[in-house]
Amino acid sequence: MTSWQGRNVTVAGLGVSGLSAARALAGLGAVVTVVDGGDGDAQRTRAAELAGTGISVRLGDAETLPDGTDLVVTSPGWKPSSPLFTAAAEAGVDVVGDVEIAWRLRGPDAAPWLAITGTNGKTTTTQMLASILAAAGLRTAAVGNIGTPIVDVVLEGDDAYDVLAVELSSYQLHWAPSLRAHSAAVLNLAPDHLDWHGTMEAYAADKGRIYEGNQVACVYNVADKATEDLVREADVEEGCRAIGFTLAAPAPSQLGVVDGILVDRAFVPDRQKQAQELAEVSDVRPPAPHNIANALAAAGLARAFGVEAAAVREGLRAFRPDEHRIEHVADVENVAYIDDSKATNTHAAQASLAAYESIVWIAGGLAKGATFDELVAGAAGRLRGVVLIGADRALIAEALARHAPEVPVVDLDRTDTGAMSEAVRQAARLARPGDTVLMAPACASMDMFTNYNKRGDAFAAAVRELGASA
Repeated sequence: MTSWQGRNVTVAGLGVSGLSAARALAGLGAVVTVVDGGDGDAQRTRAAELAGTGISVRLGDAETLPDGTDLVVTSPGWKPSSPLFTAAAEAGVDVVGDVEIAWRLRGPDAAPWLAITGTNGKTTTTQMLASILAAAGLRTAAVGNIGTPIVDVVLEGDDAYDVLAVELSSYQLHWAPSLRAHSAAVLNLAPDHLDWHGTMEAYAADKGRIYEGNQVACVYNVADKATEDLVREADVEEGCRAIGFTLAAPAPSQLGVVDGILVDRAFVPDRQKQAQELAEVSDVRPPAPHNIANALAAAGLARAFGVEAAAVREGLRAFRPDEHRIEHVADVENVAYIDDSKATNTHAAQASLAAYESIVWIAGGLAKGATFDELVAGAAGRLRGVVLIGADRALIAEALARHAPEVPVVDLDRTDTGAMSEAVRQAARLARPGDTVLMAPACASMDMFTNYNKRGDAFAAAVRELGASA
């Protein structure tokens, strides 16, 4: 374990992870200064709280490196090009993230990490994994990019957990050079956060860091060759295996699906001739294709840790996804209304659209530089109609005109609080009995809503309003 006594540490950002790291390192004897570019009421309140613990806070200046700094700990969202980090590089000072700090704080008998990343599905898969591990009787928690800050979890002590299910974003992996997981999975790779990483190659490389030093298994997506390529490029411990997951019948060293059954041909005595039944597709909620893939990835990591098949089934049955992830809100006049507000990019929306046959699609928001031709072309045959909302809806409209010109489109040019209610009403007008009205926006929410949760809440409220008037 690293000695922190007397070290001069600068923490970048007053967010949840920054506060956690600052308090932890100060408690271990470090001299901590927190810097944040904001200077509002929220920042001042947090600064006052930290001042009582001996931590210095500098507000309104996030660019100048404090004198004497010998380590910078960044919050995940800060870009590598930030002036503070440029100054640190010029001074020969390392920059790391809270995950790296947590890794360094682990004791010699700390719980192993089963780590998960990917463009989409990270949170759901991590929670599935934690449910499976708990079903096996293991003391565990879903941590990292979700839940309790990982530094706080590690400081509970080596004997607090048997194993941790750790969700890691590309940002967190970028700043965690020492991380060495027991086993890890990359669920999928699609363009995202390129404004932060600069290129798709840099984004993929940061995702691939999760495989470095793996001890038992590198779990990858057979349908996404880029994830397997990351396994091939990783420097792992001797004996670590590449384990694929697929929605098809699995080959040896893979998990897959046969006749509605999730099966394992990776962690069985004879991979050439044997397969172990793990669960039924109906045990996965919702049983959409991409969510079955999530379940297989979680099962692969659990099996790599030695979990029995019965616990996989029990854990999947017990798991319930968070709100706004392909959440069935209600049926109104034999039309299903589904909230997938968490589908904030085209890759997530593509998976959601693939789960239903006849769809009235509510889409739009902030595109974050995305293009929509591939998404629309792939879904065109499933679309009954489309209702467009948000700042960048014209980009989706243009793709629809090119690839699905026969599909009716309603373009809502409004961003007021009643816009979602109008979107739902227009979708109901386009829908027919047996259809699905699917809100999978393929865009971020901040043009109209505080976050995707608020957008999903607005959709659910509008559906309930529609049902009450039906």
